[in-house]
Amino acid sequence: MIHSPVHERPKVAHITTIDLSLRYLLLNQLKSIEQADYEVVGISTPGPDVPSLTAAGIRHIPVKMTRNFTPFADLTALGKLVRVLRQERPTIVHTHNPKPGLLGQLAARMAGVPIVINTLHGFYFHDHMPPRRRRFYITTEKIAARCSDIILSQNSEDIQTAIAEGICRPEQIKQLGNGIDVRRFDRGQLNAAKLAEKRLHLGIPKDARLVGFVGRLVAEKGLPELLEAARIVHSQMPTTRFLIVGPIDREKPDALTPEIAAQYGLSHACIFTGIRQDMPDLYALMDLFVLPSHREGFPRSPMEASSMGVPCVVTDIRGCREAVTHGENGLLTPLGDVQSLADAMLTILRNPELAAKMSAAGRQMALARFDERHVFARVKAEYSRLLQAKGIAVPEAAQLSQVSAD
Repeated sequence: MIHSPVHERPKVAHITTIDLSLRYLLLNQLKSIEQADYEVVGISTPGPDVPSLTAAGIRHIPVKMTRNFTPFADLTALGKLVRVLRQERPTIVHTHNPKPGLLGQLAARMAGVPIVINTLHGFYFHDHMPPRRRRFYITTEKIAARCSDIILSQNSEDIQTAIAEGICRPEQIKQLGNGIDVRRFDRGQLNAAKLAEKRLHLGIPKDARLVGFVGRLVAEKGLPELLEAARIVHSQMPTTRFLIVGPIDREKPDALTPEIAAQYGLSHACIFTGIRQDMPDLYALMDLFVLPSHREGFPRSPMEASSMGVPCVVTDIRGCREAVTHGENGLLTPLGDVQSLADAMLTILRNPELAAKMSAAGRQMALARFDERHVFARVKAEYSRLLQAKGIAVPEAAQLSQVSAD
């Protein structure tokens, strides 16, 4: 069993599949944990985002993991994780995403880590998956859950699913929620002249309505349905343009490239940007945000769009229903229903009063429900609770921050 000496800061190792997750999904959380007097390290497959983590003061340990089921590579990664954790001797291992949720937690138990936590970002399995494949992923979740001291679920529906499928005990799982930096995603902080210049630089005509998408370029995110619906919208509103922000995910078998727009006759109407660092600006240019995804945990992009006052159209699936309330900050559409998706897009684009109402509601919803600081406080509260339960000293700064949060 690994024990952290009283005079040392408890070390927390966050494990994700790729460094992109550590940077774009978790960096603010990692910095918040470090400010509570924990030593924080990130473990993932190395990549181009490691320098940004290092610059932010987060030490990175490279362990190559694949994002698909690859038995030999997975066993190799498990062995490397065990060696790293035995060497690093963290007090807490906190895993994210399905693959690290299994390998990282198994490795933590094999290495004798005192506290093991998993954040559930959404189950990989879903109701539309072939039964045998679905059972396989449920089984892996059951194995992973046996290693968890606590499972923190981003969305409430996954808690009910976990209990119904026998993945974990009811007392083993809690709702965490998800959040964004509502101070960064604030339209009031932006400069109108700079936005106009950026619009011009992106080649968006002055009279064009702009529909946005933010996510990995994979079929699972609903990009083919979006483009099919975009073709319908464009036929009725020819000046509409479609801003598609996100990386090509070449590791995935359903990866797509910008060339797909030509298949729908929309090459002239689509603007593909890749990954961007100026997301508040890009959201501010949008009249509408669309995410017709097939599977989500609790997606960040509609929260960011709402915080920027952009109405949203998303799929009526678990996770998306946490970020968008139908008729308030946007509309929900049935999974895979292209015509319903196009109709919802046209409804908002053609109704300025409805769009304005959803814009205001989105910003208020973001302030009330999507502030990432509430999520960070819940994570640190669980750390303190579990440290106390294991008889390990809680950092003084963590105690003070908990009192402040209370």
